[in-house]
Amino acid sequence: MMEEVNEVTSTLSVHGQNIKLAEVLKDGDTLTFLVVSQKLSGTGEYHVYRTYDDFEWLQQHLFSQEDVPGIQGVIFPPLPAKAQVNASAKVMKQLGLLGLGEWQPYCKALETFLQQIATHSILSKNKVVEIFLTSSDPPGRQRVRKNIFNRLSQAVEEKRKEGHKDVDEFFQTERDHNLLLTSCAKTAAERFLDVVQTEQKIAVACGHFSAALHLCVEQGEDPDKQAFTKSCVKLSEVFNSMKKNMAEVAENDVSTLGLGLDLESRYQEAEKEMLFRRTCKLVELETATRNAERAKPVKKAAMEEVKKAAETEFNHICGVAKQEIARLRSARVKMLQQALVQWCEKQLLTAKESADQINQHLQAFRGMA
Repeated sequence: MMEEVNEVTSTLSVHGQNIKLAEVLKDGDTLTFLVVSQKLSGTGEYHVYRTYDDFEWLQQHLFSQEDVPGIQGVIFPPLPAKAQVNASAKVMKQLGLLGLGEWQPYCKALETFLQQIATHSILSKNKVVEIFLTSSDPPGRQRVRKNIFNRLSQAVEEKRKEGHKDVDEFFQTERDHNLLLTSCAKTAAERFLDVVQTEQKIAVACGHFSAALHLCVEQGEDPDKQAFTKSCVKLSEVFNSMKKNMAEVAENDVSTLGLGLDLESRYQEAEKEMLFRRTCKLVELETATRNAERAKPVKKAAMEEVKKAAETEFNHICGVAKQEIARLRSARVKMLQQALVQWCEKQLLTAKESADQINQHLQAFRGMA
């Protein structure tokens, strides 16, 4: 088993952008993913098998780096919800667009998660990232010590800090924008999911109608019956083509713009969590400042030290947070632009192929007339 490590001293021996999830294996209710990473030396690849619990192990170790200055200012790459074989309706709702298809969208989301960690200037330095990507041994199943996320999620009273007025106009504006964008991104992903599911239903309906038309086929020498049968068979072929086309349109939607909208929604949530952590530290700093101002002479020095430590930590967080926000803005524009371009290209290609098929069917019907 892998040892538990939290050091921030290693550098990766693989190309972060070339990490791939090449295969998904089903073993009962467990999904196992084959992670392939290209070596920097150019002499081969690492092939390791990982379960979702292994991904959570990696995420929790990254969350636990409280000794890294400014770590709470990092916008951690969001890990998708756990996928299950024969998942319940509740799990499918959590997965959203990632729950469609034969695991390809979900594998792509996990692949993106690893790529973003492996190319992150802070997170990629943690030794557990190298171990996760290169060690043939499975990760340890030991419990990870409580971290910043555990404490924040458990402290219900800290929810009041969400509306706390910020001292920095930059972060107050960012918090306001994030609140709006989080809602809009989630709604956009949900609406696009509705579109895809409707396309899938249309494809199924076309398939059923195509099959039903074969029930109209009649045997016999009657010319009228033969002509009617021939028309039903040809019409069945038309609807079968429509079924394949609509299924491909839905698949294109998911693999391009669908993945882009899903990632945008999850990243908005990740930024929201980071901004909340920073707000909590702001409240701690303000409390430490008040305590230092009100402290009696005998405790003045100690309170000043607490204030100084809180101020140093808060400044580190703000510095990292500003860099993370700038990086996310740039990446968000590039990601959505790429998703839209791929979506248009695929749908145009699919539309052209569909037009060619419909034209062939039309010529066949004209020949029958």
